Amino acid sequence: MNLMGNIIVNITIAFLVGSLLLGFQRKVMARIQRRPGPPVIQHLLHTLKFYIKESSFPRTAAMPFYVAIAATLCGIWVSAVIVGPVLEGSLLLFFGIYALHKIVEHNAGSSSGSPYGKLSCVRAVFSAAAELPLFAVLAIIYLETRTMIISDIIGYQSIHGPLILKLPLAAMMFFVLILSKAPYSPFSITKGKDIISGYETEHFGVLRGYLMISESIAWYMLLWIFLTVFVGGLSLPLYILGMVIITAVTAFINATTPMLNPNHSVAIQVILAFLGIAGSIILMLVM
Repeated sequence: MNLMGNIIVNITIAFLVGSLLLGFQRKVMARIQRRPGPPVIQHLLHTLKFYIKESSFPRTAAMPFYVAIAATLCGIWVSAVIVGPVLEGSLLLFFGIYALHKIVEHNAGSSSGSPYGKLSCVRAVFSAAAELPLFAVLAIIYLETRTMIISDIIGYQSIHGPLILKLPLAAMMFFVLILSKAPYSPFSITKGKDIISGYETEHFGVLRGYLMISESIAWYMLLWIFLTVFVGGLSLPLYILGMVIITAVTAFINATTPMLNPNHSVAIQVILAFLGIAGSIILMLVM
């Protein structure tokens, strides 16, 4: 398969699998809370639905920035698919893409002129303060493998075993980062119920469709990079199985824990990050 065909196939898989996983998460949460819940394909149906609905633009929106930012967010995660599953390139570049996601998330909220969007974009900056220490996982992985290239990390694990066994606290740190991006997460302060849909509140029609595609691909990619870095290169069925398990775990946590306020959310993530950093360094020195 040529490069372009490989890119298209992987983007399609990321979107479809990510959409179904987000639908599955809602279904598991509903069952835990003794509700029937929506069908597993609900997120996918919602995404497709927005492409046949009329698009509207608030008078307060900063045009054309308001339109471009939604498409940019989708493009960022498409780039992540290329860096990850397609090329197995630099882990550092992948986290750079994630950092761009935070910037775009902020601008998506500020560009609409909505008070809910503005509060969400402020929280996006606030939440970044908690997520930055979690990026220390990159340094921990490098100290163990001496590489930042995903394909080399896969090769290292094929010889020395999964990193999740050697760096369990680093894996925990990355899992907290995944949990913070899960819908209805206790750490999901940028789209809390008190601010409706956060930075997405004023996006309708095709623009909302772009945002929902980016959500699906982002969820798939976060799970893919976790499994690849801490378990190793897997076949597609095993990737999907691992993603289903992680999604079910996050759904259980989300269904049984309250949403934290911004201060508590950031404080707990920072504490977990520093515990993970200190613990990982100690384990590396001991082992």
